Amino acid sequence: MTTLTIGACLSLSGKHARFGTQARLGLETWHASNSALDLVIQDDQSDPAVLRASLRELSDRCDLLLGPYSTQLMRKAGDVAAELGRLIWNHGGSGDDVEAAHPGHVVSVLTPTSRYTEPFLRHLAGTEALPVRIVCGKGSFGRQVADGAEVIARSLGIDTVRLGPGDDLPQTAGGAWALLCAGAFEEDIETIKRARSLPTPPQTVCAVAAGVREFGQALNDPHGIYGVGQWFPGNADPAEVGIGEPDFLTAYQDRAGTLPDYPAVQAVAAAIIATHCATTTGDTGRDALWSAAASLNTTTLFGAFKIDPHTGTQLGHQPALIRWGSDGPAVA
Repeated sequence: MTTLTIGACLSLSGKHARFGTQARLGLETWHASNSALDLVIQDDQSDPAVLRASLRELSDRCDLLLGPYSTQLMRKAGDVAAELGRLIWNHGGSGDDVEAAHPGHVVSVLTPTSRYTEPFLRHLAGTEALPVRIVCGKGSFGRQVADGAEVIARSLGIDTVRLGPGDDLPQTAGGAWALLCAGAFEEDIETIKRARSLPTPPQTVCAVAAGVREFGQALNDPHGIYGVGQWFPGNADPAEVGIGEPDFLTAYQDRAGTLPDYPAVQAVAAAIIATHCATTTGDTGRDALWSAAASLNTTTLFGAFKIDPHTGTQLGHQPALIRWGSDGPAVA
């Protein structure tokens, strides 16, 4: 096989730039030790229309296509891949509907949104068993996280109250309670600040936003807050395919001056799986790539990889639960 060219649309500007930039740094770090591959990255500007045009351009130039960061943008990317008859590797959109929308055209490495909060709720059920107020954000991501959280909490015997974006938090809770935030980064920060100002603040807090290190800079005193994320250092089994976690962390820190968060690692995992499937089959056609991905049951630096062979939904990967301490976040 000739040199593979991998193309990725990432938000290097706009509202998703915080995470798209990390994904770019992750891919560039990985690519530095894979000189036999070509990497092309275009800025989708966090804009679905720009993404559509950029992805069509990359499709003409690249053997393998990586999707964007964000459920909203990945939803559009899946549509484009299906229109073009291509396969796209999804590392940035965990929505259940996104992962299953285009069988044969989208392979996902991410735990689906509906299972995002499972580790926190299982932890809560095994310790405090507090009633939970679930506050979701404005987008479909937050709604799907909240939907899944309600189902999981109910199965564990945890009482829940669901609130929408901007809804007032009750001034009194009638006892100890837990807060679960499922929104965009800025929405989660604002919700936690409002909750802390209540006469009866939450005893336990978990937020999707708390799964990244920037959370500690955006919120005063994050101590004790739980976060859920797709990955955290030391939470995954050793990699069977591609670069191992220790080597990647060292290389990334040398390049960026800091450790990566999950947006960087999940992008690299998608690139590793994509190139593995292409090189083992010697074929970059959609059918061959899909068949190879559907037969895999393996691990990368990101964790387990196994998809539903009918839909492309990720089945093997599990999210990480962390807790902020005096030295920053650590696996809970």
